[in-house]
Amino acid sequence: MSLGRSSRRVRAAAAVGAVVLAGGFAAGCGSSTNEGSAASSAPTSALPDNPATGSAVKIGFIATEGGAAVSIPELREAAEAATKYVNDNAGGITGHKIDLVVCKQQEDPTSARNCANQMVEQQVAAVLSPGTSQGPVMLPIISGAQIPFVGFNGVSPQELMSPDSSMLSPGLPGVLTSTAEYAAKNGWKNVTFIVGDTGGAPAVVQQLGDPIFTAAGVGMKSVPYPVGTADPTPQITAALANNPDAVGVISDASACISVLKTMQASHPDVKKILIPTCLEEQVIKAAGQASVDGGVGLTLIDPYSDKPDSELYRSVLAAYAPELSPSGLGSASYQLVVGLQRATNNIQGEVNAASIKEALKTSKNVEMPAGGGITFSCDGTAFPQLQSICSRQMLVGPVKDGIPTDLQVTGQTG
Repeated sequence: MSLGRSSRRVRAAAAVGAVVLAGGFAAGCGSSTNEGSAASSAPTSALPDNPATGSAVKIGFIATEGGAAVSIPELREAAEAATKYVNDNAGGITGHKIDLVVCKQQEDPTSARNCANQMVEQQVAAVLSPGTSQGPVMLPIISGAQIPFVGFNGVSPQELMSPDSSMLSPGLPGVLTSTAEYAAKNGWKNVTFIVGDTGGAPAVVQQLGDPIFTAAGVGMKSVPYPVGTADPTPQITAALANNPDAVGVISDASACISVLKTMQASHPDVKKILIPTCLEEQVIKAAGQASVDGGVGLTLIDPYSDKPDSELYRSVLAAYAPELSPSGLGSASYQLVVGLQRATNNIQGEVNAASIKEALKTSKNVEMPAGGGITFSCDGTAFPQLQSICSRQMLVGPVKDGIPTDLQVTGQTG
């Protein structure tokens, strides 16, 4: 690879990270304000009786918890529930129990560095991270000790491109790929994204999206959204200038609230593309459920369908974390823990950092837990320019009562 091409990939990865980070920690889809009917009608079942009996394998989990600005205990609670399921019901990792080593970091370099060092000191066999802005701090320490780093949303060049990193979700490239595929399938001609203007993100969304949408026969435009904009009317006007079939927001929750609320008041009939961040509970409460219902939702979790893997997910939460919502942010942690178990359950011999890394990097078409048919392969083939991303796929479907429904897997080809 030439130095010029490598540099372009690093810059692209950095900008992708900025966009994904703008989406916060919404890996699945946030709890809906009206999810009660869906949750109450979704069945659960008895869990299998297959306890792990082998020696324990230490797996690190770096939680985002305790910070003044960001604290998401749900991520840790879901990881602990998933670990209990793997150990007590799913046979562990090739028969070995998981000893979950939890460290709480507060989204600052000092606490993140301390957690990374703790993982090395504890000699964990892998580190799980459901989402963080501190990847550039933690990953060099962890990978320097030859420990694989397994995340959900990569938000830095290190996470997206390191040979020691595996990101189960497709992030921004997946959003663009899945939207383009859905648009082509439904006869859309043009799509516009209002993009949070951080780290050159609008230009990168355009750069990444152009070939994806062109290949699908759909036009795509990126409109910058300055951070902290109080009135998004000018951005909405620019977004609607070419009469797009749908408009999406790629930014943080506050931008989702502002844009969705304003669009609902001024252009209620415009079709909306809703990334997971825009379906968080706080967004729906602030913008109103009418602002999202009828839109097209993208997600990575299938919490309420009758598919066996979705029923299993609900059953695990019912047994080990009944206070958690199946459509809440903890879904990312469940998918990380159970996904790791599925990707490494064919290890022959000792289960350690080297064998886990080898199993991950040779994994092919592993079923994403409660992913509605999504699979992941951490062999670098999903998006070759961002070799740590393990999947191209997302779930897409119409939003009803704040939740994407009738989910279809997109991004299966390309």
